[in-house]
Amino acid sequence: MPHRLPSLSASDIGLLTEGRHPDPFAVLGRHVVEDIGLVRAFLPGANYVELVTGQGEQRRAIPMIGTGDGLFEAPCPADTPYRIRTAWSGGISETADPYGFGLLLSDDDIHLAAEGRHFDLSTRLGANLRRIDGIDGVLFAVWAPNASHVAVVGDFNGWNDRRHPMRSRLGAGIWELFIPGIEAGAVYKYALISASGERLPWKADPLARCTELPPRTGSIVAKAPDFTWTDEEWLRARENANPLSTPMTTYEVHVGSWLRTQWGQLGSWDEATDRLIPYLQHMGFSHVELMPITEHPFGGSWGYQPLALFAPTSRLGPPEAFARFVDRCHAAGIGVILDWVPAHFPSDAHGLAQFDGTALYEHEDPRQGFHIDWNTLIYNVGRREVRGFLIASALFWIETFHLDGLRVDAVASMLYRDYSRKPGEWVPNHLGGRENLEAVGFFQELNTLVGARGRGAVTIAEESTAWPGVTQPVHHGGLGFHFKWNMGWMHDTLRYIGHDPIHRGHHGDDLTFGLVYGFSENFVLPISHDEVVHGKGSLLSRMPGDDWQRFANLRLYLAMMWAHPGKKLLFMGCEFGAEDEWSVDAPFPWPHPFDERRQGVSRLVRDLNALYRATPALHRLDHAPEGFAWVVADDSANSVFAFSRSSAPGASEILVVANMTPVPRHDYVIGVPHAGLWQERLNSDAGVYGGSGLGNGGQVQTQAVAAHGQAQSLSLTLPPLGLLVLHHDKGAG
Repeated sequence: MPHRLPSLSASDIGLLTEGRHPDPFAVLGRHVVEDIGLVRAFLPGANYVELVTGQGEQRRAIPMIGTGDGLFEAPCPADTPYRIRTAWSGGISETADPYGFGLLLSDDDIHLAAEGRHFDLSTRLGANLRRIDGIDGVLFAVWAPNASHVAVVGDFNGWNDRRHPMRSRLGAGIWELFIPGIEAGAVYKYALISASGERLPWKADPLARCTELPPRTGSIVAKAPDFTWTDEEWLRARENANPLSTPMTTYEVHVGSWLRTQWGQLGSWDEATDRLIPYLQHMGFSHVELMPITEHPFGGSWGYQPLALFAPTSRLGPPEAFARFVDRCHAAGIGVILDWVPAHFPSDAHGLAQFDGTALYEHEDPRQGFHIDWNTLIYNVGRREVRGFLIASALFWIETFHLDGLRVDAVASMLYRDYSRKPGEWVPNHLGGRENLEAVGFFQELNTLVGARGRGAVTIAEESTAWPGVTQPVHHGGLGFHFKWNMGWMHDTLRYIGHDPIHRGHHGDDLTFGLVYGFSENFVLPISHDEVVHGKGSLLSRMPGDDWQRFANLRLYLAMMWAHPGKKLLFMGCEFGAEDEWSVDAPFPWPHPFDERRQGVSRLVRDLNALYRATPALHRLDHAPEGFAWVVADDSANSVFAFSRSSAPGASEILVVANMTPVPRHDYVIGVPHAGLWQERLNSDAGVYGGSGLGNGGQVQTQAVAAHGQAQSLSLTLPPLGLLVLHHDKGAG
């Protein structure tokens, strides 16, 4: 006996028609009505709909009866498989019924996500290609606990927010829907209605693994990178290495502007593979640090205002191309570090701000949830789901793309509740203090998990204060980072080198003070992008004097940096003395091949990298006071500094001597612990670097003259604005 149309109440039909039904699975799909199996489909805009059953000769097409408002119905026995064939104005589609599937995410997935402990989150939430009951499609899932309605919209449904309403998993606030027939490359967003009934701006997927090219803001269904890795040997070696005693010289790069041509093209990952990797090899850097490549709507933020923490920017190509770049870096012996931004996010309407109509990812109170400096929102890391989201992002980059480390941006802004705020503009913690205890817990959990799952990957904190124990282990009460940027060293030494040499004798503390605390953390010495922007000028432009002195000072500064304890980081362009400060919109200012001054700086950096990596005394005890000792730190009259570096306690294999004035110093006596021949391994004033060529002929023999508490000494010629690195030759008497 045929059923009577419609079988739904006017209220249900009205809610479907308005795109507000709170439980679409209760009314769509197959249901038993008056003992009749009945299939309902809501297909607004369809011209004709059929229910298709059976296979081969048994295949039947049953017209579905429409009610005129997009609802179609047809009888179908309970055990009969079916598909829905729809005639649209643009063609005919035939798919399985999205509302014919049971619960999709497991109870464990739901529980772990709610607890902030699902660290494979990108394989559950977001848009994941799946085969369910033999049917291919995409499982969409999104966290929006305070929404009253969520639907998937995309190019596969004409961006109609009534076509694909999602099912809410009660308790966790996760919405899910499997849509058969969708393939990789489909563009989509989420249409949400708040608890109060307000239709929100369509939202990009927080877990998207690919996005449209900005300024478009859609998310793209992505498959796992279709790529065969060849770096297992690299990963095994990394896992067994000690990062503290391993040489680490890092080239910081904004890939798009490094590749940018004079016509404005950004380049691609494949171009970076062909050009950047050989350059890194040629220069001898051990690592490359990528300024943020997580997708960001505004290129002028340099990537520091990201909205897709699981998606490599589409500006440079697909995720597979990025994987290929990383793999080729590893084949070339180069580690890859990503600048990762968990401190804040922009307030773009399509992003995370007020995601479900409430402060979901951010704090509700602007005194906690708004960054005054950057006009951005602050993640509420005290909320377990948000903390889990961020940690899952960190692990995603390390595990999916085999990254060797994360440089964590703006750590200080997260650790202090009063960061950059005046009295009355911040909220104390529950103990009444300024420390952000939730952020402390977040960093400790992050670093513990990277240590457990990262196969030797490291984390590096950009932390600009004296917060104690940033690189101490979590089980000792520290934050658990492997390294911390030494911002104090950077500020002090740049201030020192910026003085006219005639005044440097009064400012020696700027060079020596960093060693007072130099081993309290595991430090990286950073000359980063922040030092060559916002009117600061280039690194070269900060050097005083005439043109010769500027380049001599630059060579001296870089040589001192490489000789000083701590890992090294240098921003692109500083390695050859770029004249102007960096601009993300300008082509990279490659020096002319016949510009001997800049080619000389480049040769120096190349030789510094080679010397640093080949000389254990310059890196093995970077983190330990036993590897460093001052020899001369108080010669303010001559502005000469000298120190020893050792690969083992008491070894003193390397002597570093720096003359910080443009006056040559002849017969300068320095005590040394070992008699015999000392080889001049590097002279920053060598002619090949563009210097005067003044030095010691490559080697110096000790003399039996006591100095600096030693029975033996060297009588040295110190070049103007120059640094010498001398190595004791154990085989020579």
